[in-house]
Amino acid sequence: MCGIIGYVGEHQAVPVILDGLRRLEYRGYDSAGLAVMGTETIEVLRAAGKLANLEELAFDQPPRGSVGVGHTRWATHGAPTEANAHPQVDADGHIAVVHNGILENYADLRRELLDQGIPLASDTDTELIAQLLGQATGSLFERVDTILPRLVGQFAVVAVNRDEPNTVVAFRNGPPLVVGVGDDEMIVASDVVALLHRTKRVIYLENGDIAVVHQHEAHIHNDGRRADRPVETLDWDAGRMDKGGFRHFMLKEIHEQPDAVRNTVRAYLNADRTAVNLGDLGFDHDRLAEVRRIHLVACGTSWHACLVGKFLIERLTGLPTDVDYGSEYRYREPLVARDVLVVGVTQSGETADTLAAMELAKDAGALLGTICNVRGSSSWRMSQARMLTQAGPEIGVASTKAFTTQLVAMVLLALALRQVRGLSDDMDTEIIRQLLRLPLAIEQAIEGSEEAYEQATHLLAEATDSLFLGRGCLYPIALEGALKLKEISYLHAEGYPAGEMKHGPIALLTEGFPIVTVAPATPTREKLLGNLMEVKARGAVVIAVAEREASDVAQVADIVLPIPAVDCLMQPIVTTIPLQLLAYRVAVELGLDVDQPRNLAKSVTVE
Repeated sequence: MCGIIGYVGEHQAVPVILDGLRRLEYRGYDSAGLAVMGTETIEVLRAAGKLANLEELAFDQPPRGSVGVGHTRWATHGAPTEANAHPQVDADGHIAVVHNGILENYADLRRELLDQGIPLASDTDTELIAQLLGQATGSLFERVDTILPRLVGQFAVVAVNRDEPNTVVAFRNGPPLVVGVGDDEMIVASDVVALLHRTKRVIYLENGDIAVVHQHEAHIHNDGRRADRPVETLDWDAGRMDKGGFRHFMLKEIHEQPDAVRNTVRAYLNADRTAVNLGDLGFDHDRLAEVRRIHLVACGTSWHACLVGKFLIERLTGLPTDVDYGSEYRYREPLVARDVLVVGVTQSGETADTLAAMELAKDAGALLGTICNVRGSSSWRMSQARMLTQAGPEIGVASTKAFTTQLVAMVLLALALRQVRGLSDDMDTEIIRQLLRLPLAIEQAIEGSEEAYEQATHLLAEATDSLFLGRGCLYPIALEGALKLKEISYLHAEGYPAGEMKHGPIALLTEGFPIVTVAPATPTREKLLGNLMEVKARGAVVIAVAEREASDVAQVADIVLPIPAVDCLMQPIVTTIPLQLLAYRVAVELGLDVDQPRNLAKSVTVE
C-alpha cells in the first residue's frame, strides 16, 4: 500500500533505492527496508520509523551490488516494527520479497507453514510469500508461477533470488506496478514518481502479469503465455516534484491550484472554448445519450467531490445521480445496466475499493468512466471514457489541487451530458465563461487576510473539537474542510448540514466552541445565518468563509475568511481554498508533519 522499488542496472543499487523511497515518502509509511544482491548473499537492512533511520544504517554498512529491492511499509498485518518491515526473506535467506497489499488467506497459509515446521520471524503476510517461494523449485519465475494460484487477495510483489543475481521478478493482482525502461537499467516501482527522474519510458503491468526484469529487457507473462505490454512515455515533469521554495508540498500545491484548474478547463473545451469536446473525454455521443442514471463512486476526498457532482449533474441535466463509497458499492447490490453511467473518481487511479466497484459496473454492462489524475493508471485503463485532471503530481498526502480539479471535472461532465441531451443553451456559455475566470478567483482566495487566518488558526489549534457547517452543494465542502483538519492536525472535526445542528449536534456546544461555516451568497444564506445565531446563542465562536463585502455574515461571524464573489456553481471550488489554508496553518502551528501525517497513505491500494 505504500512504496516499492526494484533496481537492475549498472549503478550501485543502494543510492538508487533510497532515492526512490525518498520520492515515495509522500504515500505515507511507518517502516522501511532494502535488500541488495551481494556476491554470495542477499544483504537486508530494515528500520522502523522514518526513512532516515534506514539511511543511517545504509551509510554505516552500505551493501554493495547493482540489483536490489526497497520498500516503505504502511502496517496491515503486524505492528510497525523492524521485524515486520520489508523485505522479508525465506527460511534459507535465499529469496527476499517486498509486497503491497493484503493476503486474504493469511491465516490458512500461516497455519500451514507452521504445521510444516517452518519458522516465521514476523507477523506479516509478506513473509508467507517469501517462505512459499523458498519452498518452491526452479527459477524465480517458475516459483512465482507455482505459488501464484495459492495467493488470495490483492498484492503487488517484487522479489529477488540469490541464485539469479541479475534478475528482479515482479507480479501483481490489484495494487499497481510499473517497469521503468532506462539507459542500461530497469526500475520496478509502485508509483511512477519513484522513477520519473531517471526515465519517462514505462511499462504498466496488468493484473496477473509476471515480469522477469533484467538490465536491458523485461519479459512479461500472463496466464502461461508471453504478454506484450506497450512502452509508454510519461508527460509529467520531474521538476514539479520538488517544493519549489515553499515550506511544504501541501502549501505549494495549494498555490498551484489556479494553474491546475486552468489546465483542466482548457483540456476539455473545443477550439473556440464554447463547448465540451466529447472526443477528448472518450465519450461516444450516441452511447452517452443512452444514459438515464449516474453512479459516482469514490473514497475520502474524492467522495466529497462526488457529492458536489451529484448536485451539479442533477441540477444541470435532470439525470438522477447516486453517490457511493467504493467500499460499500458492491455490497448494496446496486441496480446497474447499460443505461447507467458509472464514474470512478480517484486521484491516483489505483484506489482499491473504487476499482472493485468499477469492475462490478463494467461486468454489469454499464458505461464506465473515470476522473483521475494519473494517465495510464488502473482506472484509466479500465474505463471507456476518461477525464484526466491536469493537477500534475500531488505529493502532499492531504489532497488539495486534485480535489479542486475533480470539482472542475464534475462541471465539465455535467456540460457534456447537457450537450448529448440537447439541453445546451446560453447558460452553458455562461458556465464556461465562469470556468475560464475561475483561476483568478482562486488566486484572490489564496491571498486572503493574514489577520483573519491568524485568529482562526489560534482558535482551532487550542480546541479539541470543532464543527464545519454548510448547506446545499456547500455541505460537501464543510465535510472536506473537516476532513482536512483531521488529516493533518489530528484534531477532531465533523461536517454537518447547517440545518441539522438543532437535531443533535447542538448538544456539543460550550463556551468558545469553534464553528467553521461555508457561507457565500446563496439562496439559503438567510437560513444559514439563522443557524449561526442559534450556535452563537450557545457560546460558539463562528469562523465564516464568505465574500469580503458580506456585511450580513460579518455581523454574525467572529472571524471572516474572505473570498471573491463567484457564480453559485463555482462556489464549491473557491470556498475550498480557505479551508485548505486553515487546516495547513493549524497543523504548522502545532508543529506537525503536514506532508506525511501519521497513519495515512496517499494511495490506498488495499480494500
